[in-house]
Amino acid sequence: MAMTTSPPLIPSPSCVGSDRKKIISRDRKVGISSPPPLMPQDLKLIIRFLDLRTFGVKGHGIESMASFFLDYGYKQQEELKFPAKKLKALWFSPPSGLPHEDAATGSGVNGPLPRIFISELLVDQLSPQAQEIIEKYIETSGSGYKHATLASALGSLTWKKPFFSDFQQLAKESEYAAWTLVNGYALNHVTISTHRLKTHLTNIRALNQFLQENGFNLNSEGGVLKVSPDGLLLQSSTVADSISFKFSDGFTESVPCSYIEFAERLVLPQHKNLRMEEVKEFHRRDGFEVGNADKIFESTSKEQLTRRTG
Repeated sequence: MAMTTSPPLIPSPSCVGSDRKKIISRDRKVGISSPPPLMPQDLKLIIRFLDLRTFGVKGHGIESMASFFLDYGYKQQEELKFPAKKLKALWFSPPSGLPHEDAATGSGVNGPLPRIFISELLVDQLSPQAQEIIEKYIETSGSGYKHATLASALGSLTWKKPFFSDFQQLAKESEYAAWTLVNGYALNHVTISTHRLKTHLTNIRALNQFLQENGFNLNSEGGVLKVSPDGLLLQSSTVADSISFKFSDGFTESVPCSYIEFAERLVLPQHKNLRMEEVKEFHRRDGFEVGNADKIFESTSKEQLTRRTG
């Protein structure tokens, strides 16, 4: 009997973290009349979410990444659906009761563990041609889905390096599919809690203004600032960085990789009389807003990337 094996892990274009370095660098160049610059010791970033993308076919979907986090005590929360993009997602809350954890803030030794957001493309809802392309590469992955978290940490593909023509074809139908084809399980984006920054930029509107004044393009889908219907969840994101990717048919093209999301979670109405020093994370608005998230997905879209470089 022939054994199904996984191909060697192939580097994928991971670039998360580069925006953070540029933000620090550019803030140091702000003029004398500006607020104090961001210094490394002030930039204790609270990562609220880690976001991952998957293909929902032959074991390579949400479950391929979720099993690792479930084994370490994460808890599955509600399912979210994005019909227009042919996606579904689950998010997972971190384990509680960890050593040295502050029950009031959820802080561990080096800050709170992030929540995990894992989405998957509903491949069976795509055109037959798109399904054929995706399944062709999934076949070369074999049991690669068993090593999804390792591939994510290494920024590597578990399937063979794609053809540029396949990337182009998928991009016409689903930019999510095209992104996943070249990035695999690599981290799609992180979400930073702006209300927990130790700087003058805790207000997300001030942060957005600072970023734009320093040359960062922000995702403009639905407006730069995405606001939940209850007005308590405010979100924005950078447009994804791009990186050169050499496809297996010899073409070298610029492809989107990772980006950064920012979220300000306001205090719930029932806690509005608390002094700011008394406010803990559980006093703030929690959960997801599908309408906001749907627009944040566009950070890797061709439209946003073109505007970014135009």
